[in-house]
Amino acid sequence: MTAVFVAGEVAGRAVPVVAGVLGAGGVAVAALPSRVRMRAELRKRWRTWALAAPLFLGAFFVGRAGAFALAAGLGVVAVGEYARMAALPRGERAVLGGAAVAVPGLAWAAPGALDLRAAGALLIAAAAVALFSGDASQGFTRACRTVFGLLWIPISLSGLVLLGETAVAVGVAVAFGDVGAWCGGTALGRKGPLSRALSPLSPNKTWAGVAGAAAATAAALAAVGAFSLALWGTVLVGCVLGDLLESMVKREAGVKDAGSWLPGFGGLLDRIDSLLVALLLTMVVTW
Repeated sequence: MTAVFVAGEVAGRAVPVVAGVLGAGGVAVAALPSRVRMRAELRKRWRTWALAAPLFLGAFFVGRAGAFALAAGLGVVAVGEYARMAALPRGERAVLGGAAVAVPGLAWAAPGALDLRAAGALLIAAAAVALFSGDASQGFTRACRTVFGLLWIPISLSGLVLLGETAVAVGVAVAFGDVGAWCGGTALGRKGPLSRALSPLSPNKTWAGVAGAAAATAAALAAVGAFSLALWGTVLVGCVLGDLLESMVKREAGVKDAGSWLPGFGGLLDRIDSLLVALLLTMVVTW
């Protein structure tokens, strides 16, 4: 893999862009009148963004070690939330938790090892617990859910290490896209052709939201000097499919959110669902 952007350039451009947007957003939510129904929720979300943004960007200024630490930290929390929703037993949870650290670790220390050998090892690890426990009634389901979790979370998060500065652009663009989708859905999604739902999995997600996300992701990528049609396409598809994918998991699990500890969002997976798919697609296109 070759770096797409000069080291430090995208991260350096992202800092004032993100700081400016956060500053403007903070003033806007502080000025909201009390009669606005979502005022308290929007303020919680802004505080979460204000804490998360420096952690995300700061990790990349540390270098590949920082990207690994970020990927592993996000992965451990996210696989825990996923394992609870998927009702996975302790053995499969251990496999997912180990992979959440091991896969980004390989991406940091030996990226060339993430090939078919690693894929085979992960497949065997995902099935081994059910195989040796002799679970004839739910073993196949357990193995499939574990494989899905491995692809969705640890493999995707390895992109934070493998993609280098491109990962910064993807992360910033996804964050802007989530906000743009909410603004587009709120402003344009009440009536007309853009008010149609994308999928029964998430009736509140409309084509108006897609339009808002498209504009916001393009603006974010341009602002950090990383715009290309290919990257914009992968980020936009990630924003759309990532949210629907997690909605599918949550609906089958019968839960509203992946967790309850992250103010304004629920759980970590509720915040990074789009990022996971966007990183995975970006690796497919660029790596």
